[in-house]
This record gives sequence, C-alpha cells and structure tokens, in this order.
Amino acid sequence: MSTPKTPRPGTRPQPANAPRAGTTRGGTPARPAQRPASSGQRPANGQQRPAGQSGSAGLVRPAPKAKVRRARLLVSKVDPWSVLKMAFLLSVALGIVTVVASIVLWTTLDITGIFDRVNGLLSEIAGTESGGFDLRSYASLGQVASFATIIAVVNVVLLTALAMLSAVLYNISATLVGGIGVTLTDD
Repeated sequence: MSTPKTPRPGTRPQPANAPRAGTTRGGTPARPAQRPASSGQRPANGQQRPAGQSGSAGLVRPAPKAKVRRARLLVSKVDPWSVLKMAFLLSVALGIVTVVASIVLWTTLDITGIFDRVNGLLSEIAGTESGGFDLRSYASLGQVASFATIIAVVNVVLLTALAMLSAVLYNISATLVGGIGVTLTDD
C-alpha cells in the first residue's frame, strides 16, 4: 500500500496528470530557456566568454558518425538494346582512334627516316641489279589510312554484334544461375 506524498512546505500540490517540474508533457526533460547575451553582458554563471565563441557553443554536439551501409545486389538482366547502343558508340570511338593512330605512326616513321633505311637494307640484300625497292610505293599514307578505315568499319560491326550476342547470352545464363553479385557501399 502506498502512502500519499505530502508536499514540501512552501509548494503547492499539483494535479496527478500535470507534468513534473523540468519535464514536458511527454516525459522528456525540458531544456531551460536561454536568452541571447548582448556583447556587453556577462554570462549567467559569471565567467567571461572568449572572443571567438558564441553563446551556444557548449550546447552544440557533433553528429554521430554514421555506419557504412552495404547493399548486396544481383545483376539478373542486362538490356540488350542499351548494350547495343553503348557498344556501337565505344567501337566507333575505337575506330577513330585506330585511324588516327595509324596516320600518326606512318608520319612518325616517315619523319624519322625509317622508310629510307628499310629501302637501303632491302636494296643491299636484293642487289643493285633489281632496280631498288621503294617501301613508300607499297605503303603510302593514303593506302595506310584507307586500310585503317576499312579495319575500323569491320571492327565497329563485329564489336557491336559481339556485345549484343554477349548480352543475350548473359541474360540466358543469369536465369540459370541468378546473375552476378555486386556489393555497393555508402562512403
């Protein structure tokens, strides 16, 4: 059996549903109201604040460090149309690089005199009666550029078709085994 509490001398009795002093209605502790201090006033506790700190510097708490989130996902299907578009664009870029690289390589070999050295070496091997050998007549800049362009066009067609075929094969095999697992983290 509980005995009723008697109020302290000098205090009024409170109703049973009223919150206790220092708490809000939900039972959480209430924060005391603070007035902003003007520049000439001293804080309530009588201590002088340093010049660079505001009045609420002691109340600010750093945010707790969040845990790194991880998500394990499966790539169960690849859209063949998007693979086709991406493979086409990448193979066109590779074709352009092939043509430009072959032109730059031919120009570098011509400037450094490699063609002349190869012609001299072949004329020494074959002898002077063969009339000489000119490598530039067989591999001129125009021939090299046109051959590189043909190779680039064939690569665009083949790489696009192989990428599309590999996307379809991946979708078929992913239905059997579930796909490729990927783990994503949030840093």
